[in-house]
Amino acid sequence: MSVASLRKRVEELLELADVRIDGDRPWDLQVDDDAFYARVLAQGSLGLGESYMDGAWRTQALDEMLVRLMRAHVDERVHGWAAMLDGLRAHLINLQSHRRSFTIGERHYDLGNDLYAAMLGRRLVYSCAYWRDRDGVPLDDLDAAQEAKLDLVCRKLGLRPGMRVLDIGSGWGEALKFAAERYLVRGVGVTVSGEQLDYARQRCAGLPVEFRLQDYRELNEPFDRIFSLGMFEHVGVKNYETYFDVARRCLDGDGLFLLHTIGGNRSVGHSDPWIAKYIFPNSMLPSARQIAEHVEGRFVIEDWHNFGADYDRTLQAWRRNVEAAWDRLGPRYDERFRRMWRFYLAASMATFRSRHAQLWQLVLSPEGVPGGYVAPR
Repeated sequence: MSVASLRKRVEELLELADVRIDGDRPWDLQVDDDAFYARVLAQGSLGLGESYMDGAWRTQALDEMLVRLMRAHVDERVHGWAAMLDGLRAHLINLQSHRRSFTIGERHYDLGNDLYAAMLGRRLVYSCAYWRDRDGVPLDDLDAAQEAKLDLVCRKLGLRPGMRVLDIGSGWGEALKFAAERYLVRGVGVTVSGEQLDYARQRCAGLPVEFRLQDYRELNEPFDRIFSLGMFEHVGVKNYETYFDVARRCLDGDGLFLLHTIGGNRSVGHSDPWIAKYIFPNSMLPSARQIAEHVEGRFVIEDWHNFGADYDRTLQAWRRNVEAAWDRLGPRYDERFRRMWRFYLAASMATFRSRHAQLWQLVLSPEGVPGGYVAPR
């Protein structure tokens, strides 16, 4: 097929989203390499993202362009062979098995603490912030919004001094640090990232918290409360039963478990091909049905809170931070890496802005809270 024919087909798809090739609006795209057309038609999101990384096209407002494509469901019209292969692979193989559990740590979370410290702000919290305080007053600062989120988690769990708390997927240790300092609890955090482990241990020295390089499936000890912030996206539907069984066996009978996760509007078995290849290998977003199905018979759902719109604002703050920091981060993060990271953040903004993804906090109890649970906001 000729370049002209390929371009016409892409133009027809973009027209559905009011995006033009070589247009003059901020969300229009400029094509600098004609190979772009064949790549995006054959590979869908993988071709779109890779060709952006390679400099084949550009746009002034990447997030706005992508949100227009998503709102028009253009992404659903061009799946490409990569998506089909990923779907088949996820169907046949447990991509999040015990043997593969450390892959995400090595390929994403171990990229460099300097990158994440520059992007995430004073608190290295790599999950959605909560942009309002205890009284519902809007916040305009990322660090304050992350602190509000951590405080919301602690209040939802009803933390009290002396409680023993488990953090499944503890990251850089900020959540347990906050809980230990503000609510005087003891805790254990598990992560699959060596870089995160070292940082968390240094950051929390002197506090009654312990961090381990450990897969969640190995946990079997009692806790008064459990939380998991932004880790469930790496569990995979084939392992949801095991995940909730682990949480149930580790939680005291009158305890509470808070699950904080991104969620998708539809049930899937694998991630977007570009995201899986470059950002979060072996990841997938759960749907409400998939969560409810695997919670059934294990927990009572006390509260289900959606504040997904806050993630767009959180991602915008992360983008501002990292764009201001590239020059001091050094040549290890070269131009192709920067373009990859920009596409990742912009695509994530578009996903939440279009409401194709949500941010859920569930509070679960083993047998139901006597008299009922009152959910803080």
